[in-house]
Amino acid sequence: MSSGATVWLTGLPSAGKTTIAYALADRLRGGGRRVEVLDGDEIRAFLSAGLGFDREDRHTNVQRIGFVAELLASHGVLVLVPVIAPYADSREAVRKRHQARGTGYLEIHVATPVDVCSARDVKGLYAKQAAGELTGLTGVDDPYEVPEQPDLRIETQGRTVEESAAAVHGLLVEKGLTV
Repeated sequence: MSSGATVWLTGLPSAGKTTIAYALADRLRGGGRRVEVLDGDEIRAFLSAGLGFDREDRHTNVQRIGFVAELLASHGVLVLVPVIAPYADSREAVRKRHQARGTGYLEIHVATPVDVCSARDVKGLYAKQAAGELTGLTGVDDPYEVPEQPDLRIETQGRTVEESAAAVHGLLVEKGLTV
């Protein structure tokens, strides 16, 4: 059985985290790798229903996702986690829990500038924030703590989804987590 690991893709809303994760998952499955995507939006709808977006609730959400990811990874699954996770201490707590259990953890910073994310505005969040209909938008009027030393930083502007997924795949190969 292949060793599992968690690959956390963090970045601003509309940075490309989920798009990269699903493209990478397809590529990995094509190679016979066991992989799951824990999409932040799906998790919020089910596992974290009822949580808000203040710092404490965001931390709780990240810890819940981290727990599920670590559990799957401990059973040989490569878990792709496209979740904003805006706070460094929340991401570090997840990393430490993985390390304590001997489970691999990689942090990928999908480093897309806020102006590019706003132009993409996949979910209409930036437009709602600009119209005064939404507050607490990560990276605009709520903090996003940029990872200081991620395992990989991907700048998506000027790069295709396939190129971004290939960069993450290359890191996984380098770390011995896939072929």
